[in-house]
Amino acid sequence: MKENKENKLNQLRVAILATDGFEEAELLAPRKALDDAGAKTTVIAPKAGKIQGFKHDEKAGRVEVEMTLDEADPDEFDAVLLPGGALNADALRVEPKAQEFVRSIDKAKKPIAVICHGPWLLASAGLTKGRTMTSYHTIQDDIRNSGANWKDEEVIRDKNWVSSRKPSDIPAFNREMIALFSERRAKGAGA
Repeated sequence: MKENKENKLNQLRVAILATDGFEEAELLAPRKALDDAGAKTTVIAPKAGKIQGFKHDEKAGRVEVEMTLDEADPDEFDAVLLPGGALNADALRVEPKAQEFVRSIDKAKKPIAVICHGPWLLASAGLTKGRTMTSYHTIQDDIRNSGANWKDEEVIRDKNWVSSRKPSDIPAFNREMIALFSERRAKGAGA
């Protein structure tokens, strides 16, 4: 059974869009879960180098950027992970290339996993109208005002999206993200 879990995502290409100020646990723990399930993850940011993580409001570790938004082609990826962190999400939401990236992924009905403040990018990209999702409680008005049905739940799946609220939701978020992404893998293999 362990072998099956390890290869569940079998080289599924996951773009992780982030920048300085990302919530460390919301990038590292889901990335590890994806890697352990056999996915190939790539950290994509507006600029090259390393991006600064945070643990709430304290600086944490840095993560190497593997590709810039200028270099990234959404057609080369099967899914997207959007970690939270208020600074990260606020900076990414105004990046036209980040908005274009998630619009392209969503238009192709590829899965998107988003946690905490990450939904800001989806709202700014005009994708949230009519969707049911959750986020960190402080941005619920933004999510509702963008046309989404916001709920205060640990994890919500809506079509090709999975969303969660905060770091303590990561176990449920990872479980549902892996399930959603593996369904994508199965559909892709059958196509």
